[in-house]
Amino acid sequence: MSALEQCGRDLGNTSDDDERSFFSEAPMRPAAKAKATLDEKPHYLGHRDRLRERFALAGPDALPDYELLELLLFRLIPRADTKPAAKALLARFGTLAEVLGAPVGLLQEVKGIGSAVALDLKIVAATAQRMARGEVHGREILSSWQQLLDYCRSAMAFEAREQFRILFLDKKNALIADEVQQTGTVDHTPVYPREVVKRALELSATAIILVHNHPKVPISLPQDHALSR
Repeated sequence: MSALEQCGRDLGNTSDDDERSFFSEAPMRPAAKAKATLDEKPHYLGHRDRLRERFALAGPDALPDYELLELLLFRLIPRADTKPAAKALLARFGTLAEVLGAPVGLLQEVKGIGSAVALDLKIVAATAQRMARGEVHGREILSSWQQLLDYCRSAMAFEAREQFRILFLDKKNALIADEVQQTGTVDHTPVYPREVVKRALELSATAIILVHNHPKVPISLPQDHALSR
């Protein structure tokens, strides 16, 4: 029997399942094309390099909030396009400061922001607050009213509940201590003058600044309260 006849007999004995299996393997993707797909880099990698270069050459003021937030998210989300997440965060909370000041639970409601990323954002916020505190601690804070407001804003402006905060000063108007004396509800916080005076005496403070926040309203000194008068 010739080789050709044997091949014909073997094909004739092949079952329908075997035949379908045999022919289903035919239309394979070319190996070269498959390799090219594997070698392609995600489009956002080049974007990250360009954004880092802009930051390095032009500084942070050259970048809008969403791009600065993107740079931060690069480290927190290493293998994804972070632009949609950055824009979604700003759309939800309004500003970069409000993003960092938002509670972990609300951050996680934004698509692409998991528990780990939300926690990392709060770590960045805590670091920024510590820097702001270092700028005013032990210095004459009344000499720079705007610096005082900036510090209070970073510390409490985006809290979900009202806080009553006391800044204790020495005779040179330098900051001795910054303490949250009371935390209340979304529109009210109790104040106990006796406790305020007691703590001031304990710290040997010669002056105090009383501050409180209104959730979702810019930080202000309590000029609208009888206590300040």
